[in-house]
Amino acid sequence: MTHEPVMVAEVLALLQPERGGTFVDCTAGLGGHARAVLDAGATRLIGLDRDPEAVTRARAALAPFGARAELVHADYRQLGDVLEARNVARVDGVLVDLGVSSMQLDAPGRGFSFSRDEALDMRMDTSSGATAAQMLAAVDEPTLADVIYEFGEERYARRIARAFVAARALAPVDTTARLADVVRRAVPRRGYMRIDPATRTFQAIRIWVNRELDGLDTFLRQTVRRLAEGGRIAVISFHSLEDRIVKHTFRALQSESVPLLRVLTKRPLVPTDAEVDRNPRARSAKLRAAEAV
Repeated sequence: MTHEPVMVAEVLALLQPERGGTFVDCTAGLGGHARAVLDAGATRLIGLDRDPEAVTRARAALAPFGARAELVHADYRQLGDVLEARNVARVDGVLVDLGVSSMQLDAPGRGFSFSRDEALDMRMDTSSGATAAQMLAAVDEPTLADVIYEFGEERYARRIARAFVAARALAPVDTTARLADVVRRAVPRRGYMRIDPATRTFQAIRIWVNRELDGLDTFLRQTVRRLAEGGRIAVISFHSLEDRIVKHTFRALQSESVPLLRVLTKRPLVPTDAEVDRNPRARSAKLRAAEAV
C-alpha cells in the first residue's frame, strides 16, 4: 500500500501555513504533510524523524524546496535540542503525527506486521535500541501482561502473557508469525472477530519497544512554550492512550492561571468517510490542535 498522509486538508486549515514563518513536522515520515505545508506557504520547514530511512526518503521528496526544507534524524522529543542547534527561538507551527507510516508497516524486515513471517524488530529507529525479539526474550510474565493490557487495551492480556512464557520455554518467540500464533491460540474465539486477535498485542509491543508514550506530556508542554504568539500545534493520534494524553495536556495548559494556549478543537477531528474509503489506515486517526496565546 502506498503512503498517504492523513487528514491533510484539516491539518492545513488548523496550522495555517499560508501565514508564512517557520514550521516543524516532528514526525516527517515520507514527507507528505511537510510537502503540503510548504506548498501552502510556509517559509521554512524543519522535519524530524527517528527512522533514518524515512529521513532519507523525505529529504529526497522535499529536495525541490531547496533550503526551505531541512530534514533531521531525531526523535520528536529532541525538538528543543534541534531548534537550539539552529538558533531558532520560536516557531509558527508544529505538527506531530504519532502513527506508524505505511512504509514502516509494509517494509520487509521491520517486523511491525504479522502479514508476513519475519524477524521481530519493531524499532522505528533501526540504528539503536533493543529489538522486540530481544526485549521479549528477557521480559517476565507480569511485566508483559501489564504491557499488553496497558498499551493494547487487551482484556486477555494475562492469558496471552502466560501462553507466551510457556511457548518461549520451548523455543524462542522471535518471528512475527510465531508471536501471532501464540496470541491467537491464547485468545478465546467467539464467532466472527472484526480484527485479528493478535492486533492489540502487536500494537502494545510496538509502543513498548519504541517508548511511544514516554514523555509525550512533557514534550507537548515544552513545545507549546516554543510557539510564537498565535503559533499553532496539531497532533494526530491513532489510539485512545495517545489521544487522552493530548486532550488532557491541552486542557491543562488552557486552564492555567495564565493560559498558554487556546484549544481549537473541542472534540478531535476525524477523517471523512471518503478518506477512510480511500485510505483505510486513516480510520482511527484523531486530530487535535491548539493556538499559543
